Amino acid sequence: MQLIVDLHCHSTVSDGLLSPEALVRRAAGNGVSLLSLTDHDGVSGLARARQEAETVGMRFVNGVEISIEWGGAQVHLLGYRFDADDAALTGGLASIHSGRLVRARSMSESLEKIGIAGCFEGAMRFAENPKLISRAHFARHLAATGVCKDVRSVFDSYLVPGKPGYVEHRWPTVAEAVGWIVGAGGIAAVAHPARYAFSRGEMRKLLDEFKQCGGQAIEVVSGSHSVDDVGTYSRIAREYGFMATSGSDFHGPDESYADLGRVASLPEGLTPVWESF
Repeated sequence: MQLIVDLHCHSTVSDGLLSPEALVRRAAGNGVSLLSLTDHDGVSGLARARQEAETVGMRFVNGVEISIEWGGAQVHLLGYRFDADDAALTGGLASIHSGRLVRARSMSESLEKIGIAGCFEGAMRFAENPKLISRAHFARHLAATGVCKDVRSVFDSYLVPGKPGYVEHRWPTVAEAVGWIVGAGGIAAVAHPARYAFSRGEMRKLLDEFKQCGGQAIEVVSGSHSVDDVGTYSRIAREYGFMATSGSDFHGPDESYADLGRVASLPEGLTPVWESF
C-alpha cells in the first residue's frame, strides 16, 4: 500500500481555514497516512490535531513553519518531530508573536493612509489566534469587503514589498530558528525553496548556511512546485545530503496550491525525512 504523506499544512491556529480537528479529518478522507500540522510560528494546535489523528487512526508528527529573514527576504523553515514544550523553542516562537501584532497594527496604519480604514479589526475577525495574525488574515478581510476580487490579488496589490500594505518585520535568523528546532530534538527543513526569488548562487549560500547551522532536510515536493522544481531540488537534496520532505502547503479548500495528500510522490533515490520519525 502506498504511503500518502503530507508534512506541510495549516489550521486556524495560524492562517488556515480549518480547525486542527477538521484538517485531520479531511486529510484522513484523502487517504493521508502520515500528517504533520505546520502552523506558522506556533505549536498550540498540535495536541488537538494529534488527538484527532489518534481517533481516526492516522500517524501524526509535530510540526511548525517558522518565518525567518535571509538575504533581505522572508524565508520559511519547517520543523518536525520536536518537543513542543521545549522552553527555548516556545520562547522563540513567543518573541515572533509579539512582533506579529506590532506589524499588523503598522500594516493597518499604512492601509489607512491610502483610504482603507479598519483593517486591523477586520483582519482580527479572521484570526482565531490573534497572536498569529498574518498577511493572510488581512487578505481575507480585504477580499471579503470587496477591495480586491480574491485573496491572491490582495497580495499582489497590497501585501508584498513595494506595496502600501507591506511592512518590514524583524524575523529570526537561520541560526536562531534551526537552533530552536534542533535544540528541541527536531529536524529542520527548508520549505518550498522554489518560491524564493533568489539567484542560483544566493540559494546555495542559503543552503550552505542552513546546513552549517544543523539543517538536515529540504522540501522537494510542494503544492507550489512544478515538475521542473521537483527535479531541481531532488538534485540539490542529493548533492547536499539532505533528507527530502513533501507537503501540500494546504490552507483551505479555495486558497491552496493542492489539497491535503494530493501532491506527487518523492522521486526515487531520495531519503524521505519520515524515515527518521
